[in-house]
Amino acid sequence: MLSDLMQQFETASATYAAENGLERDDDWFVLKLQEEMGELTQIWNRTTGRGRRKGMTEEQLATALADETADVLGHILLFAQRNRLDLAAAIERKWRFRPAD
Repeated sequence: MLSDLMQQFETASATYAAENGLERDDDWFVLKLQEEMGELTQIWNRTTGRGRRKGMTEEQLATALADETADVLGHILLFAQRNRLDLAAAIERKWRFRPAD
């Protein structure tokens, strides 16, 4: 399951990078992850009243929170694939369950 998901994110990311002339070097993967974590934090602050809502409705906030969470997940998987990390084994070690294949 994780390897298929990683490959889907990789295909989408590589296509986006090619269409926009982006170079995805080793640093890019961790820097994009950090950028997306910042965006997730920003929308979390808005959702919890720690930041200005900028006119966003509850529904818009919920959608933005889900979208930014999806971005973080995607960039974690991209980072893991780029660095040849065995996330399934790490999940089994750290979380004590085996992800479905």
